[in-house]
Amino acid sequence: MELLQHIAGLPITWLLATLVAYRLALAVHQRSGHSAWLHPVAVATLLLVVVLLVGGIDYDTYFSGGRYIHILLGPATVALAVPLYHQLARLQRDWPALLAGALVGSAVAVAAAMALAGWFGASQATVISMAAKSVTMPIAIGLTEKLGGVVSLTSAMVMLTGILGGAITQPLLALMRIREAHVVGFTLGVVAHGIGTARAMQGGQEMGAFAGLAMGLAGLLTAVLVPLCLRLVGFI
Repeated sequence: MELLQHIAGLPITWLLATLVAYRLALAVHQRSGHSAWLHPVAVATLLLVVVLLVGGIDYDTYFSGGRYIHILLGPATVALAVPLYHQLARLQRDWPALLAGALVGSAVAVAAAMALAGWFGASQATVISMAAKSVTMPIAIGLTEKLGGVVSLTSAMVMLTGILGGAITQPLLALMRIREAHVVGFTLGVVAHGIGTARAMQGGQEMGAFAGLAMGLAGLLTAVLVPLCLRLVGFI
């Protein structure tokens, strides 16, 4: 028993557990025919949550190892600029519409999350955590830590937002007869950030490039909008 407790307390244990869970999730995703509802991130998260609950492991213990992967999210996000470089001509032509779309999408996401949390009588920390949920994980966690939210709640909500957004966005756009790769990609990036961008990459370089751009713009705009909205309601 002491040996198991010692192993559970090692950061390397949870780093390896995260990698194994993701590898299993990839297999599930492939067997499902690449279903949007069984995205590898969602399945891996579910597997890890079950392991943590069964083992009675708290989030801080898990994150002692998981943080090494978390650190890589920043460079991975920056690397998305590479495919965007090949779309400079369209970007130069459409930048006003793209900026407006990112601004409206980010503002609606922040306002709706805060309004919903407030309507249910959530605490100030919960409202802050919800406000930061609609951007990529590194930015969301940074905002939450800076403004006094609950990091674990923000992490869970970012994941849930990405999974639902990635699964629902494309069918809705198809229903509206919107199939242009750059529009679909940009929408996925704004709505479903990292997971949406990963899904857009499966649709081709153009779709992935605009999803990465949208994720970056939404993150930048949300970093400004969240403190502004919290100040307006008197939370900071």
